[in-house]
Amino acid sequence: MELAFYLSALVAILATVGVITGRNPVHAVVYLIVSLIAVALVFFALGAPFAGALEIIVYAGAIMVLFVFVVMMLNLGQDEDAGVGHWRHPRYWLGPSVLALVLLGVLLSLIVGGEMGRSIDGEFLTARAVGLTLFGPWLMVVELAGLLLLGALVAASHVGRRSNPLRNRSNR
Repeated sequence: MELAFYLSALVAILATVGVITGRNPVHAVVYLIVSLIAVALVFFALGAPFAGALEIIVYAGAIMVLFVFVVMMLNLGQDEDAGVGHWRHPRYWLGPSVLALVLLGVLLSLIVGGEMGRSIDGEFLTARAVGLTLFGPWLMVVELAGLLLLGALVAASHVGRRSNPLRNRSNR
């Protein structure tokens, strides 16, 4: 279990370095996905499967889809389209692939070893306990966070719009 923790943490650190040093935003997003999955495996190794599952569902799933959408909205220009096949070069996919294979090995060792459900110390955290806590005493904070995210979505949509499509139709 300790080896799984340390290997997952090392992969998370290396993938995060790949995010920071990446020059292409798409490659940085791929490294970020690997980093978030590594953090989820750290949670699994610590005996917190619910936190690990939330990490994968919320961050590696939903937030990464949002990041990829933003990268696509940026429309990097014609100079980026000229080298469409350059991503096939091994230096771009070898790093994330090796890190993902290490994570797969860690996950398989946790599953085969039967250490996946064993917790270190403390009480077992269930989805019901998290829901009762979030929508009990923290209900106002959850609602305010939802409104803040809605405002950010509207602002991103407004900023991402290049021109008014109705104005372009009237000029024709």
